[in-house]
Amino acid sequence: MSLLKVLVLAIVQGLAELLPVSSSAHVVVAEKLLGLDPTSPEMTLVLVMLHTGTMFAVIVYFWTQWKRAYFSAEDAFKRFLVRAIWATLLTGVIGYPLQKLVAHLAFPNAPKAQIEDLFGRLDIVAAALFAVGILILWAGLAGRDAEAAATNAYERSISRSGENVTFAQAGWMGAVQAICLPFRGFSRSGATISTGLLAGANRERAERFSFALAVILTPPVIAREVLRLLHAKHDAAATGAVIDLHASMVAALFGMFFSFLAGLAALRWLSSWLEHGKWHLFGIYCLLASAVVAYLHFGPMHL
Repeated sequence: MSLLKVLVLAIVQGLAELLPVSSSAHVVVAEKLLGLDPTSPEMTLVLVMLHTGTMFAVIVYFWTQWKRAYFSAEDAFKRFLVRAIWATLLTGVIGYPLQKLVAHLAFPNAPKAQIEDLFGRLDIVAAALFAVGILILWAGLAGRDAEAAATNAYERSISRSGENVTFAQAGWMGAVQAICLPFRGFSRSGATISTGLLAGANRERAERFSFALAVILTPPVIAREVLRLLHAKHDAAATGAVIDLHASMVAALFGMFFSFLAGLAALRWLSSWLEHGKWHLFGIYCLLASAVVAYLHFGPMHL
C-alpha cells in the first residue's frame, strides 16, 4: 500500500483511538473506502502498529499523572499493581474464550477461522458502535449521579485505595475490556471509562486506569499480530504467493509515528470533555457513526 494511504489511516487512528468512538471502526471504514482489505495480515499488522503509536502517546500524556498516583510510594504502586493484574486477568480469562466463541459462531465451517476475519464486516462494526454509544450515553448521563453517590464512601476508603480505582471497579473495567476484544466498533476506552463511571469511580481515576490497562494490553496484541503475519507469510510461500514483510513493517512504523502525534492531540480533547461533563456527547457521536456505517454496508455503496 502507498505511504499516503498509511498516513490517512494513521491520522484517523490517532484521532479516534484515544477518543471513545472506536478507532478500529473508523480505520476499518477508511480501509474500505481506500480499497484495502481490513482482514489481511498486512493490514491487521498496520492497525496494531497504529495502536502502538497511540500507546506511546498515552504514556507521554499520562506519565506525570501515573507517577503521582501509582509510583509516588510503595503502597500506592502495590495497590495499582494488584488492581491492574486483577483487571488484566479478567480480560484474558473472559476475552480469549469469547474470541474463540465469536469466531466459531461466525464461521462454523472454517476450523482455522480467526477473529480478524470479522474485521471487514461493517454490519458488525455498526452494531458494536451502536452498543458502545448506548453505554457511553448511559454513563455520561447516569454516571455523574453514580459518581456523586459514591464519592463520600470512596473518600472514606482513601487510605486503602489512594488514587486508584477500587478493586471492584478495576474488575468491572477489566471484564468489559474483554468484551471489546472481538468487536471492531466497541470502543475499548469508551467502554472501560464508562464502566468505571457507572461503578462510581472518579472521572480522573477511571480515565487514568483505563489507559494504564491499554498500555498493558497492547504489547501482547502486537506480538500476536506479528506472529499471525509470519504464519501468513509461511503459508503464502507454500502456495507461491508473496507477502512483503519488510514493506509491511516499514509502512507500519511510518503510520505509528503519525498516529502518535495525532493521539497526543486527541487526548487533550478527551480529557477536556470528560472533565467538563461532556462525556455523553461521545455516545451521541457513536450512535450517529453507527447509522453511517450501516448505510455504507446496506446502502448503494455496499462496502
